[in-house]
Amino acid sequence: MNPYFPIYTEQAECQDCYKCVRACSNKAIQVENGSASVIQELCVLCGKCVQVCPVGAKRVRDDVGRVKRLLSMKDKVILSLAPSFINEFNNVGSARLIHGLKKLGFFGVSETALGAQEVSAHVADIIEKSKPRLMFSSACPTVVQLVKKYYPEFADNVTELHSPLLAHATLLKENYGNDIAVVFAGPCISKKFESDTFNELLDVAISFENLKTWFEKEEIILSDLEPTAEDHFIPEAAKEGSLYPVDGGMLAGIKANCAQADACFMAFSGLDNLRDALTDLKSMKLEKSVFVEMLACEGGCVNGPQITEKKSIITKRYEVLQNAEYSVADIPKRPSLNIHNPQNISGKVQEKYDEFLIRDALLTVGKIKEKDELNCGGCGYDTCRDFAIAMLDGKAELGMCVSYMRKLAHKKANALLSSMPSGVVIVDKDLRIVECNQNFARLLGKDVEDIYDAKPGLEGASLEKIIPFTHYFKNVLDDGIEKLNLDIRHENSIFNLTLFSIEPNRIIGGIFQDVTEPAIQKEQIINRARQVIENNLATVQKIAYLLGENASETEVILDSIIGSYSNTTIRRDENAG
Repeated sequence: MNPYFPIYTEQAECQDCYKCVRACSNKAIQVENGSASVIQELCVLCGKCVQVCPVGAKRVRDDVGRVKRLLSMKDKVILSLAPSFINEFNNVGSARLIHGLKKLGFFGVSETALGAQEVSAHVADIIEKSKPRLMFSSACPTVVQLVKKYYPEFADNVTELHSPLLAHATLLKENYGNDIAVVFAGPCISKKFESDTFNELLDVAISFENLKTWFEKEEIILSDLEPTAEDHFIPEAAKEGSLYPVDGGMLAGIKANCAQADACFMAFSGLDNLRDALTDLKSMKLEKSVFVEMLACEGGCVNGPQITEKKSIITKRYEVLQNAEYSVADIPKRPSLNIHNPQNISGKVQEKYDEFLIRDALLTVGKIKEKDELNCGGCGYDTCRDFAIAMLDGKAELGMCVSYMRKLAHKKANALLSSMPSGVVIVDKDLRIVECNQNFARLLGKDVEDIYDAKPGLEGASLEKIIPFTHYFKNVLDDGIEKLNLDIRHENSIFNLTLFSIEPNRIIGGIFQDVTEPAIQKEQIINRARQVIENNLATVQKIAYLLGENASETEVILDSIIGSYSNTTIRRDENAG
């Protein structure tokens, strides 16, 4: 495992909520000791787990420190700015933004969209020269990882081209020399994976949020800056490549560059939609080429996992479309760079388990029959079978199953209630019995005990029909009293009754002891003797101090009374046995 993986978990803050498990369509989350961590080998860096984590335990590696070191070491560090910058910094304009970035130390700022234009030109050229075939875009690194890890049978369908970012880094090095450093800023987490994998082209990737925080720490207020004539994108401003951050934007650039009309173009965004799109393709018969634009984020990069501006998708698309100004004379373009990337994206097919192992895993969480499989989704998996497979994979724990834990807690509570020598009853605000043990029924007489035998636990029974002193229960419920202890005469017995709140004003419990029973009498005498010791010891010590005598004599005498009574009772019990 790579300790520098872009997404990590702050273990101390992970709260047993399994929200990340539910959000991850690839189930690339492992739960161990109640804490959920990313399985790096299965993760495609879509960032969903980061977005949904309610306590911020899922975090993204902060690489601003690496950028600052680059700025101190390199003469020229150029920032590759994602085209979705228009959504994040729309109110300040590109000139002020560039001026501010130069104040941070960057040599210049260039648009990643220039690399996108190069990719469009290459794809158009491939379509024109190829026989009818099915092609998937390689523009989104998360999509490439998805195919590699989960759909390796489609590896040959992915175009062997660099992403727009890596194409842009190639362009910058060709224009400004191989000794420059290239830093990316945008809304995408998987760009960090590209910087880790292709570090000969891309040095570091950071987010728009990182940039904004950096500006704040340096006390740079973009709206107050006065840009100069030198504050422009290098080597030039992008044109149709600026459409890439919205779904369908890549296709617009390819179509504009593609002279051959006999091709079919499609666009899909969002991992769930991509999974649906990749179903049953083997039977597809092609009469012409089909090119499919695929973006992991629904709606496109404008909805990337690290966006900070919460605007409507219509507003974001409009801002991108307005920023992408180009004339028909600017296109078509011919490929001008070598951005061929023959990386092997074949991957492993996930391991399968036979039915016996799956059923065995289901049994461990009490899923004996198919009707027991509630498929409630509380564990984060869509079905109980998916959860069982996750347990076999070592990605999930028994404690994640809500229904199993509820049944287990209920069994433990029942075992505890049944083993208690006292009578115990739990009632709701309507004085309906939630649960009781057999000793409770026994203490109240044969009629109640017979009902208990017919319906163990007496769930739903009215307490008012069983005992005449329910007003004490009612008082505790209405007043929210934490604990009440009293003695009550009932028929031929005297009950010591302890009432306590479980959920104030909603659920209370009661513990009954018949103090007229010999065993209870013994316990009461011992408790009373101990209370005498506790209540009088301080006074005895003061008196002994004044008289100069040993204060422990009284305690010894009282202890001997307790011991004598206890031993006598034990001997009688033994003789009786």
